Amino acid sequence: MWYAIISEDVENSLPLRKTARPDHIARLNSLKDQGRLLIAGPLPAIDSEDPGEAGFTGSLVVAEFPSLEAAEKWADADPYVAAGVYASVIVKPYKRVLP
Repeated sequence: MWYAIISEDVENSLPLRKTARPDHIARLNSLKDQGRLLIAGPLPAIDSEDPGEAGFTGSLVVAEFPSLEAAEKWADADPYVAAGVYASVIVKPYKRVLP
């Protein structure tokens, strides 16, 4: 089943993101290589594809896992969690309808 992983950043998270980003992206690429990643990306703090120093307010990942528990376990092991980027992470089942 698909799961939405919705994360909210701590304030001024950009320096923390930059440090942990390579490991974070590597995990996402692993899901992509397995055909289990639907979409992933950060939520810009301003209305811009490149928010610069304004940074980001969180992230959205929609990926396939065998269970909610497995999705939560994967989310808890994210390098952004370990680096203190995220203030909170919510994992919810997601029903893909379109496209």
